[in-house]
Amino acid sequence: MRSLFSIKRVLLAFIVLLVIVLAVAAQQFRLFERVWFNATSASSTDMEAVWLPDYRVSLEAKEIEGLKEDISALTFDPDRRTLFTVTNQNPQLIELSLDGRVLRSIALKGFGDAEAVEYISPNVFVITDERRQLLLKVKIDDSTKRLNADQAEQLSLNVGAGGNKGFEGLAYDSVGKRLYVAKERDPVRILEITGFAENNAKQTYSVHVLDNAKRDKGLFVRDLSSLQFDERTGHLLALSDESRLVLELDVDGKPISTLSLLRGQNGLKKSVPQAEGIAMDDNGVLYLISEPNLFYVFEKEP
Repeated sequence: MRSLFSIKRVLLAFIVLLVIVLAVAAQQFRLFERVWFNATSASSTDMEAVWLPDYRVSLEAKEIEGLKEDISALTFDPDRRTLFTVTNQNPQLIELSLDGRVLRSIALKGFGDAEAVEYISPNVFVITDERRQLLLKVKIDDSTKRLNADQAEQLSLNVGAGGNKGFEGLAYDSVGKRLYVAKERDPVRILEITGFAENNAKQTYSVHVLDNAKRDKGLFVRDLSSLQFDERTGHLLALSDESRLVLELDVDGKPISTLSLLRGQNGLKKSVPQAEGIAMDDNGVLYLISEPNLFYVFEKEP
């Protein structure tokens, strides 16, 4: 009897421990919030929404030839109708065609750990240095082959821990003149910066950094890899590598739709291995890159 009682106690202790481990894991991966969102979200009734569930992959996991370095971030240039990304190991600004071909490479000198790039206005971009928590505004033209950090306009931000958990994503609202900056994790945060991205030399701007703690707590993702602002709806798209997910946030910062990057979802034959950048063109087509050099296109079904 004592032996049987001991076995029951061990079994009970094991079950309790297993429940605790599963609960901690669920919280770590934000599963409770994600399950609740899936259970309560309905089909889109908002004609102004991007509505990510309607997207399907049209170009999957195309290798970007000529790139051996890990790529990070993505932005659409509406003037050239091309895409730009950055590499961080050997810092470069890379221009890509809309079907994932390398058009040119621009050397980045003194940019440290370049992790994100965002188009601001014709020939003007912002690049982040993750480790030093710097934003660097640069100007390029069709003949630019090299950019020097010491010649760029810089903004230093001291937000939480540095290292490799810093600024991973950028997005720009050209109407509201707001630059969104994503902090990767611990915790995930999205900052709104006004004043820095302005490009009028005749006018002086003061820089303001705003936080939205309520919105950030509602982001049921483990990390943030990239951002995209949709000018048509005023909604923000947030990409998470570890959660294999893209979130659409409405004007109040509330999640309203998702796009899964797992195998079998949204037409994907395989899961996206390490999503690092997302961009949207003026036709609503989504472009996504994954380390080390994979390129994806998602288009909305009629």
